[in-house]
Amino acid sequence: MTIRNYLSNSSLKMDTMREIQYREALNEAMCEEMRKDDTIVLLGEEVAEYNGAYKVSKGMLDEFGAKRIIDTPIAENGFSGIAVGAAMNGLRPIVEFMTWNFSLVAIDQIINNAAKMYNMSGGQLNIPIVFRGGTGAAGQLGATHSQDFSNWYANCPGLKVVQPSNPKDAKGLLKAAIRDNDPVLFMESEQMYGDKGEVPEGEYIIPIGVADVVKTGKDVTIVSFGKMMKIVNAAAEELAKEGIEAEVIDLRSLRPIDYDTIISSVKKTNRMVFVEESWPLGSFSTELTFKVQQNAFDYLDAPVARVTGADVPMSFSPPLIEAYMPNIEKVIKATKQVMYR
Repeated sequence: MTIRNYLSNSSLKMDTMREIQYREALNEAMCEEMRKDDTIVLLGEEVAEYNGAYKVSKGMLDEFGAKRIIDTPIAENGFSGIAVGAAMNGLRPIVEFMTWNFSLVAIDQIINNAAKMYNMSGGQLNIPIVFRGGTGAAGQLGATHSQDFSNWYANCPGLKVVQPSNPKDAKGLLKAAIRDNDPVLFMESEQMYGDKGEVPEGEYIIPIGVADVVKTGKDVTIVSFGKMMKIVNAAAEELAKEGIEAEVIDLRSLRPIDYDTIISSVKKTNRMVFVEESWPLGSFSTELTFKVQQNAFDYLDAPVARVTGADVPMSFSPPLIEAYMPNIEKVIKATKQVMYR
């Protein structure tokens, strides 16, 4: 059954909501899927005895046992390779990176094995695997622990990449990722694990590849994803006080990208601002700007503006972190720029 068919056939209790943490939503998604399918395993550093570095796998060792919740050595390349091999042989592994910064040690397994195996085997071998963990800056962690590689991985055919911004999307998208027969890279945020949000009581899935129009508006389209949505939503509230009605879109899925939703919005508002945490060169803003000018050039009343991380390594210094990162003021300034205000 496809995800879209599942959505139409499932009994969504969207009216029955409860407030839970982002980490709890991820935990629920994994537990619910593991109860249904005993081929699903979770492996990574400290996922079992310690309940996960950020307590996402709390209680899972007790419920599913050490054969399915597996502590690994500090060896990302090794346990990622084991997981790819397991996926080739009938299991559905979930690999937890303590942070996506450490995925660089395993990037050969992700790019050259997980992403390419279906193609290289002539369609004989699916790789139903989820790689997940925290991404991006999370305070004073320095240059090597503060990077968001979402755009790097989204550049590679054969991978799907998602970055949810709230607990509801996190649960629905992770369940979709676990059921997907292709490799899915699931980007979270260390700064969001404790965030609370409303999550439906009943079974639900959010399909990969569908953006969410968080707020409708007529003056400008602001697009973002992940924890940057907090900044964008706050900026939209401030802009509304000045009479600027922004349409806010949460991409959620970074490969595939829901281009149609963005293009439709830009054709209505005639302006776009894109906000992301990572560096500017080769970014999602670059790709989306190309797609907008390709498909909605005649609708644009101003050049597309973007707010990204600075084109330098992240610093440990708080003032330099503030200068590096996108913030509410920068988003408002970019929006007024495309509004000619």
